[in-house]
Amino acid sequence: MPSLSASNHVARVLSVATHAADIDAESRIANSWRRCLINHKLDPARQGPPQTLTEAEVRHVAEPMERLIRLATPELEDLARVLREAGYCVNLADPNATMLWSRLPGEADTEIFLRWKVYTGSNFSEAFEGTNGLGTALAEEKPILVHRDEHFRAQWSIFSCAVTPLFDETGRLAGAVNITSCRDDLSRTAHQLALAVTAEATRRVEDTIFRNHFRNAWIATVPGDGGSGLIAYDRDRRIVGACRAARAMLGLTDGLIASGIDLSRYVKFDAARAADEIVELRRADGRPLGPGHVAPPLRARLPGRQPVARREAPAGRFEGLNKLAGSDPGLLRSVKRLRSIGDHNLPILLHGETGVGKDAFARAIHAGSNRARSNYVALNCAAMPESLIDAELFGYEAGAFTGARRDGSKGLIVQADGGTLFLDEIGDMPIALQTRLLRVLENREVLPLGALKPTAVDIRLISATHRDLGRMAEGGAFRTDLYFRLRGMEIRLPALRERADRADVIASIAAEEAPGCRLSPAAWSALLAYPFPGNMRQLRHVLRLAGCTTEDSVISDTDLDLPPFGGRAGEPDLAAAERATIVEALRRHGGRVTEAAKALRLSRATLYRKIKQLKIDTAK
Repeated sequence: MPSLSASNHVARVLSVATHAADIDAESRIANSWRRCLINHKLDPARQGPPQTLTEAEVRHVAEPMERLIRLATPELEDLARVLREAGYCVNLADPNATMLWSRLPGEADTEIFLRWKVYTGSNFSEAFEGTNGLGTALAEEKPILVHRDEHFRAQWSIFSCAVTPLFDETGRLAGAVNITSCRDDLSRTAHQLALAVTAEATRRVEDTIFRNHFRNAWIATVPGDGGSGLIAYDRDRRIVGACRAARAMLGLTDGLIASGIDLSRYVKFDAARAADEIVELRRADGRPLGPGHVAPPLRARLPGRQPVARREAPAGRFEGLNKLAGSDPGLLRSVKRLRSIGDHNLPILLHGETGVGKDAFARAIHAGSNRARSNYVALNCAAMPESLIDAELFGYEAGAFTGARRDGSKGLIVQADGGTLFLDEIGDMPIALQTRLLRVLENREVLPLGALKPTAVDIRLISATHRDLGRMAEGGAFRTDLYFRLRGMEIRLPALRERADRADVIASIAAEEAPGCRLSPAAWSALLAYPFPGNMRQLRHVLRLAGCTTEDSVISDTDLDLPPFGGRAGEPDLAAAERATIVEALRRHGGRVTEAAKALRLSRATLYRKIKQLKIDTAK
């Protein structure tokens, strides 16, 4: 038996037939209710799941939309990421209201969507399910918000749906982008804001579809009261295509476009300045249309961009890299490989523990390239809040969002144009932003938030991480395609405790951080034995503090702030590290104790004592 609230809802819907409902009888919801009652002969009290296709049926229905789904997926993934925490599922449906692509929210909400079959394969046509966001938006070909009890059927009143129709490159209905929430703590205003976000994402999908289809034509972006429109034309300025907005704005029809009508019949601009830039557009009668954008064909745009002029690399270009590599065999091999690639724009992935000096290494790579006199721009993806990384990386136009700077922001990628962009801790970059970064690397252009046109960029990308990106990619936590884009050359930076030249490194950093001081034999022994979990960063801090606190310019082991690491008091790890260091020094010097002691900055007597204590076999 239906509940009282369900009965009240049914009574309210039925009263629409006599225009007695307590809502505006001329509203879109009221009109849809009447269509459902009179045209579709639906019962608002009927219960049950929506019609749902099998997997084989979904594949068959989705086949004609494969290209659209492929082009739309990056934007829809971004949208799902943005709205996930608010409990929204995101769907892409075909013109018949069958969901062909879905992303569900968190676990608690997902259970409800699965129970009610709001997922891929389900059909929410208005003719079957009554008034609902997806079915009604497609029936009217207009965006709509259907909030809770505005649904025709009582059972769908636990949901709120915000939907925007999607139109293809010819201006015909191609489907719809739907977001649905089952949370009762979100107001209508919150859902209206989500609808605005969805509409903007849908507009970007339509823009992508149009530009992909007409990639070999010139494309003019024409401003209008209801948003911009796109017109594609050939080199003779004959119109070959127009999006839905441009057709409505200028009165273009299929017949006019098929006839090859001249663009100047509708839009005029200075052809000499129309080369992938903002231009002032006018109507045929001379009235201003406002600023627009003209982009050349993709085949002309990609090779035609002149790279940023760069000077020759400075003399002694690899000095910084050589210094960082020291005499460690592995790092010397890496520097040799870097020299071999020269100034080729190959992305570099640095892998190593926290504190090994990935930023210093990236700066040295930049300094040794012919980009050295251009910007080196760095971003730590782990230190930046997820909500801010997008704006920091890609930039935004003035007024793109509440709180935006009055003059907008160029974004770090554009700031690095002609130079090097360093993305530290890339493994912590959100999946949605990984998608946008991949597009930048593929297209070599950035579209700032709120911008009319993309900005071409020429950057060298260096990324760094302490994570295993390959394993993350296998597990779905990192985009596989982006991983292989980043890994043009992968360089492993060893931990300080693993470096064969650790004694030289300690001596060099001691000279920098504690100038005028010398290390006592006991301090040397402690530093060489300590595993330094914080690597170079920790070593610098320890020596800087010791240099400031020592009283007689001789740093003793008591001046070193070396907290226990590993075992309860640290002895097992320290002893193992000390033994490994001595064994490596003896190996490098052919078992000659005198030379090994000199390299370790120890007296021969001290080294012999340690060899005995640690039971090291020098006969090997």
